[in-house]
Amino acid sequence: MSMHRTRPRTLAVVSAGALAAALAGCSTPAASSPGVTDDTIVVGTHTPLTGPAAAGYSSISKAVAAYFAYLNDQGGIHGRDIEYVVKDDGYNPATTQTVVRELVQEDQVFAVLNGLGTPTHGSVLDYLNENEVPDLFPASGALLWDDPEAYPWTFAYNVDYTTEAKALAQYALDEGGDDAVFCVLGQDDDYGTDFVAGLETVLGADGLAVAETYAVSDQDVTAQIGAMQAAGCTHNFLATVNGFTARAVGTAAKMSYPAQWLASSSGGDYPTLVGYLGADVAPVLLEGFVSANYLPFSPDSEWVALFQQVNEEYNDGEPFTGNTVYGMSVAYTFAQALAAAGENPTRESLVEALESGDVTGNGLMPLAFSADSHRSFDGVGITVVADGVQDYVGTAYTTDSGDGAVEPYDGEAPAPEGGGVPAT
Repeated sequence: MSMHRTRPRTLAVVSAGALAAALAGCSTPAASSPGVTDDTIVVGTHTPLTGPAAAGYSSISKAVAAYFAYLNDQGGIHGRDIEYVVKDDGYNPATTQTVVRELVQEDQVFAVLNGLGTPTHGSVLDYLNENEVPDLFPASGALLWDDPEAYPWTFAYNVDYTTEAKALAQYALDEGGDDAVFCVLGQDDDYGTDFVAGLETVLGADGLAVAETYAVSDQDVTAQIGAMQAAGCTHNFLATVNGFTARAVGTAAKMSYPAQWLASSSGGDYPTLVGYLGADVAPVLLEGFVSANYLPFSPDSEWVALFQQVNEEYNDGEPFTGNTVYGMSVAYTFAQALAAAGENPTRESLVEALESGDVTGNGLMPLAFSADSHRSFDGVGITVVADGVQDYVGTAYTTDSGDGAVEPYDGEAPAPEGGGVPAT
């Protein structure tokens, strides 16, 4: 087995004791910020490697580790390798609080990167900001992460659920015709609440015939899908994680209930859904499936070609899915911010770099960070599954997270330069 194959494992299993010893032995000016030595930058995350959300999301941290391994082989950032510490929280907020305190107090991470989940990461939001730890790119589209006055150390990454819903609703209005009946199935937390708010902004307060919810502990959604069928819903919006997207579509098929499905990016990754539904039936059930997204998923994208190469060489045989693109995009954006933070980065200089507007990311449109807004992207594109391929259609949309209009976006997307390694 080559060194390329072994490095991601090393990144993910760095021990707290080894990190503490390395940090204690370093007395250079570069060590003035936790997690920074002459040779390394230590970052960490909490994510569900076990539990109900693991099947849909555990591959994200593997993709992050793979990109960091690739980056380190290119010389790292300002000559430093990125060490990546992954903690399993089982998608349980109480466990999240424990492991995040370990990351900060024992592992001495420079930043927490892409902690996954609204209820889980929300439980450590105050802690990270009170301790002035950069809290970058939570894996959630909740509006919580864009509040620079209350949470100056937190920066969003996912497009917020309200913006996604507004774009999907506008697309549905444009494509659905006069006889469309709109309904929604949403998670019973901020995810679903914010998504419904976005739908109603575009469709009107009475625009949804049925608004059903589910809990992540539910075993099925038969009652919810039955209510949507009984109401004559023709277009069903989904604020669901991938597992429940598959459950909703599969349940409707068993009930002989055809409908147009339109999902948030958090539950709209076609390869992941195929894994849930099965390769034999998924192409049929998901033909025409609509989802919002903001990252480069097109088969002919330069970013996709780069990430496929990295995945093949550094990700130990993992399948290439939307989670792969997402994780590597998060890792690239962090690397770009770290490059802009200077040769001897501090937590403060990392925040300043993000607020400067120089960190563009690799989305359909540049990141929109500023001192006044920690919102990531101002809009999304629309993907449709056709003949087993998920790709963008038409134009992207921009809008705000309030009651602003939904407008077409005709700007340029950032392209990869330097082999996808940020310039320093």
